[in-house]
Amino acid sequence: MTARANENARQAGRPHPLRVALVCNTAWAIYTYRQGLLYALTQSGAQVTVIAPRDRTFEPLEQMGCQCVELPVASKGTNPLDDLKTLWALYRHYRAIRPDVVFHYTIKPNIYGSVAAWLARVPSVAVTTGLGYVFIQKSRAAQVAKRLYRFAFRFPREVWFLNRDDEAVFKEQNLLTHPERARLLHGEGVDLEQFAFAPLPERDTFSFVLIGRLLWDKGVGEYVEAARALRARYPHARFQLLGPVGVDNPSAISREEVAAWEREGVIEYLGETADVRPFIAGADCVVLPSYREGVPRTLMEASAMGRPIVATDVPGCREVVENGVNGLLCEARDAVSLTAQLAAMLDLPQAERQNMAERGRKKIEKEFDERAVVQRYRELVRQITGVTF
Repeated sequence: MTARANENARQAGRPHPLRVALVCNTAWAIYTYRQGLLYALTQSGAQVTVIAPRDRTFEPLEQMGCQCVELPVASKGTNPLDDLKTLWALYRHYRAIRPDVVFHYTIKPNIYGSVAAWLARVPSVAVTTGLGYVFIQKSRAAQVAKRLYRFAFRFPREVWFLNRDDEAVFKEQNLLTHPERARLLHGEGVDLEQFAFAPLPERDTFSFVLIGRLLWDKGVGEYVEAARALRARYPHARFQLLGPVGVDNPSAISREEVAAWEREGVIEYLGETADVRPFIAGADCVVLPSYREGVPRTLMEASAMGRPIVATDVPGCREVVENGVNGLLCEARDAVSLTAQLAAMLDLPQAERQNMAERGRKKIEKEFDERAVVQRYRELVRQITGVTF
């Protein structure tokens, strides 16, 4: 029998098709960052349930063959009652759906979902997509979050980290009761066909673009300061922002603040989009001065399409960007350092930027191919359930 026939025979002997749940604080993130995984699951006949707050991506997720279940998550809140509602809702969903395995993404699903899955006797995996706001700020909330992580992360079968720095933090701060369950995923990958290499524009102007949720923690303030400092010296340079404003995050930037930068003439706001590829292709350089990341999808996509990058020398960003190879690194929270590196990028000969573009594409092909990431999911699902999708 072929491997496919063997698999079909195993499925035929099961009381139900493979059931997989993915839980996140936004359905948008599941749809945007994990389409390769979703297609692999749904095409194999698995029943896929996405559990997240309702947003505009519920419809395209359902069109892909996923079931979508609305989840209450107070992403900005610290009210224990709200978090208990999230835990109770997840417990009820797991009892009703009975998934063979559930994957949790982002802080509250990681914490409360891991506990709820244990209570419902459902195998779970925690994927830490970045340590986020509470690890950037030194606050009481950060201390509470660490205690919750330490408690909740005793339950998942495995805990996946996207970069070595985050894994090291959890181990050094004794946040893993079972450190042997930690695994390094090294980013969630990019579809190399969807994000195909595109030649750099040949023109008199030069466009920088920062892509992502507009948060102060993404270094948007430093980017605006750098734009102010550079526009007199480099009148041909344009500084663009692409991404949602006023999101549900303590570090969110409002639309009014962005409008003030537009009136000042320092920033062009491009709005938000479901397809970043035309905006990456239209840029000469992609910028992300973030304070901390998991492994930023934006930078993987930009490098795959052959765009030099300027980013901060912080966890996550330095996984994708090698200074002087496929981009330039600056200091975090430092507008002067960012300004210097943006100026250095402007001063580079076109041929050197082209070399950066080509080296970036090769790095993504070697290290961040989405197919390798999906294979990691396949292997773990097989270990837990005995079924390969």
